[in-house]
Amino acid sequence: MATRYVFAALLASSAAPTEAIEVHPSSEETNAALQRGRAAAVAHTPPNRLYAWFGVAHDGQLTPHGFLTSKLGGIAVMSAHFALRSERPSDQDIQRILDEPYLMIAVFLFGHDPRFAVNSYAVLTQAERKIVPAKVRFDGAADRSTAWPKPPAYRAKVIAFFRYEDFDPRATATLSVFPPSGGEVSFDLDFAAIP
Repeated sequence: MATRYVFAALLASSAAPTEAIEVHPSSEETNAALQRGRAAAVAHTPPNRLYAWFGVAHDGQLTPHGFLTSKLGGIAVMSAHFALRSERPSDQDIQRILDEPYLMIAVFLFGHDPRFAVNSYAVLTQAERKIVPAKVRFDGAADRSTAWPKPPAYRAKVIAFFRYEDFDPRATATLSVFPPSGGEVSFDLDFAAIP
């Protein structure tokens, strides 16, 4: 049985976000992302709060959830990490993110065995089109969840990398994750709402 969740972006700053995932950010958009990261550091906002989170969003949660990292989101997170050390990322650091060919989507799943996420798979669906990831990574051994030793005792991360050229970055999509033990966890994502 599929479990569905609706996307909810958590924005840590009042800076105006772009109106969709930007595949080729302008220098103005890049500078705004750098500033958003610096502002988050000044406000003592943890850098991981700058990701676009989906699913239930609170600490200690035991339901599937995750985040995605666009190019501008990645620059904001990197900028926040540097700013916390009173530093700034180099032009090479910024260019490395701008040259990244993949949108990274990470999903946290919960299960009863430390290896439950091994060989998990993910797919994006837009309209009737299925988009397969270029690569998928998963935890070989899951961490104990906050419920341990009670079920669900373990939390694992599945990370899928989708080529920007393979999907419409301004449309909605459904992300489906398939653990090898069976079942499906799905999230409705609105790429137009992601900074």
